[in-house]
Amino acid sequence: IESTGLFLTKETAQKHIDAGAKKVILSAPSKDDTPMFVYGVNDKTYKGEAIISNASCTTNCLAPLAKVINDKWGIKRGLMTTVHAATATQKTVDSPSNKDWRGGRGILENIIPSSTGAAKAVGVVIPELNKKLTGMSFRVPTSDVSVV
Repeated sequence: IESTGLFLTKETAQKHIDAGAKKVILSAPSKDDTPMFVYGVNDKTYKGEAIISNASCTTNCLAPLAKVINDKWGIKRGLMTTVHAATATQKTVDSPSNKDWRGGRGILENIIPSSTGAAKAVGVVIPELNKKLTGMSFRVPTSDVSVV
């Protein structure tokens, strides 16, 4: 299981294979065309690839719901919002951010609006929904909780 967030392409994840791993599962969406699977959504299409992505925690929450709704009634467009616990890349106190001014806010005392790739990732695991969903995220000062 690759969960450092540092090896998000086939090329970089291959280093684990080269070091002796038989398979690598990325615990985040890949940055390239590495196959992405969500159990109960498109896992039946897995063909034994050595390096795959299991998307993100938010995608694993959203994709099964989107699949059920889309299969039963169809989805024309959708907006999702996730409330997400603090992550290791966020600042603990206010300080400059290379990404954007919101990223410089301290997570321990702020609710921080942010982007999320979960809606886009749903379009990867459910191609019929590609470009139909959009999303936003709120990072909240907790260590462990998420809701979509």
